[in-house]
Amino acid sequence: MEKMLSLAAAALLTLLIVSESKQKDFYTFKVVNSRGKLVSLEKYRGSVSLVVNVASECGFTEQHYKALQKLQRDFGPYHFNVLAFPCNQFGQQEPGSDKEIDSFVRRVYGVSFPLFSKIAVVGTGANNIYKYLFESSGKEPDWNFWKYLIDVNGKVVDAWGPKVSVDEIRPKVADMVREIIIKKKDEL
Repeated sequence: MEKMLSLAAAALLTLLIVSESKQKDFYTFKVVNSRGKLVSLEKYRGSVSLVVNVASECGFTEQHYKALQKLQRDFGPYHFNVLAFPCNQFGQQEPGSDKEIDSFVRRVYGVSFPLFSKIAVVGTGANNIYKYLFESSGKEPDWNFWKYLIDVNGKVVDAWGPKVSVDEIRPKVADMVREIIIKKKDEL
């Protein structure tokens, strides 16, 4: 009887570990995009992602949106994507609706990367994606335009605050994208 209980406990523990490992990857989450549609982030698996909490009325807005769009244009959409999450928690600098934000960034900055519904990124109401990003990196946003670099398997590689420019991150993104391209060529 004792042996059966221990086997059952071991099986349950294995099941929990497998279940836990499946959820602990960025691409396993589902989110709502700026147009209200539920999107599985699984569609970005196999590419590099730069996740950013964005704001339309921040001192960092223009510099970041222009650089993020250039990064998207240069490396995306097959091997890389900027994934933008509007947030109004810091200085109330993202006051618009999802539709207004979407229209503004596409019109003013020509944004072609995915834009998601406005969320909270810190505190008790933080979206699960940002809870995961914080737990994985040990770095929590304290202002707009925090950037998290995600690898092809959904693991957080690094994180930077708004004072680190997109141009400073660009070489790391380029190296990761290059690895994807080389691996795909080797598989041919």
